[in-house]
Amino acid sequence: MNASIPLAAVLGTSTEVSKSPRLFQYWMREYGLLGHYIPINVEKARLEQTLRTLPELGFVGVNVTVPHKELALEIADIVTDRAAIIGAANTLIFRTDGKIHADNTDGYGFTQNLVQGAPDFDFTAGPAVVLGAGGASRAVIAALLEMGVPKIFLSNRTRHRAETLRTVFGARIEVVEWVTVGNFLEQSNVVVNTTSLGMKGKTPLRVPLDGLRPGTLVTDIVYTPLETDLLKTARQVGCPTVDGVGMLLHQAVPGFERWFGHRPEVTEDVRQVILA
Repeated sequence: MNASIPLAAVLGTSTEVSKSPRLFQYWMREYGLLGHYIPINVEKARLEQTLRTLPELGFVGVNVTVPHKELALEIADIVTDRAAIIGAANTLIFRTDGKIHADNTDGYGFTQNLVQGAPDFDFTAGPAVVLGAGGASRAVIAALLEMGVPKIFLSNRTRHRAETLRTVFGARIEVVEWVTVGNFLEQSNVVVNTTSLGMKGKTPLRVPLDGLRPGTLVTDIVYTPLETDLLKTARQVGCPTVDGVGMLLHQAVPGFERWFGHRPEVTEDVRQVILA
């Protein structure tokens, strides 16, 4: 095998639905780069063996998707601060000394998506409401706090998971009951859905949206459909909205740059390739 041609992959249990191979292949063609990026399905019991073997086959790194993000963090030899805070890794770099370097770029992708989608918005002007307390929520909360959001009202259908995140992230997090979270929308500057509720084929997001006011930024990490019911309602109210596909695109940028030596741009053409 020609070691000068970098190989990378996305690892999970249902990678046949991943859009990452299409995205990476587009960027490689766009920039005239040599390399391959493939989907690999691997079960939890074989994840570490797979990660230790791939560098020997010429792989320079991998993206990790559900359900392996937490385990990948445990397996890694070196962990970035942001991956440690989030408690999961989505980007692994295989170093030349044989060590696995773990990072999490989900928060970066979330931030860059908002900056691109709402470049003039002031995120420090008021509190945020975050729906959901899963792995994506950790990345979103860390990103919002880093952006200077003064307070986050966090709500999850299972309260104890939200309480766990309050313990992790501190006093700027206030846990509110799922059945009452709609009452906090009126005072919010930002609203984020980090759950799969509202995704095509999933249960609808049944949170009362009457409290939404014009000017509140609303974003949804769901991107199928591209405009969820949450975003549609927010737009009708007069809220600026940012869809979720940009997070997917931006989170891929650091890994692509590290593995293939060129920092790609997230353009409208890239969006259309992924949405096609």
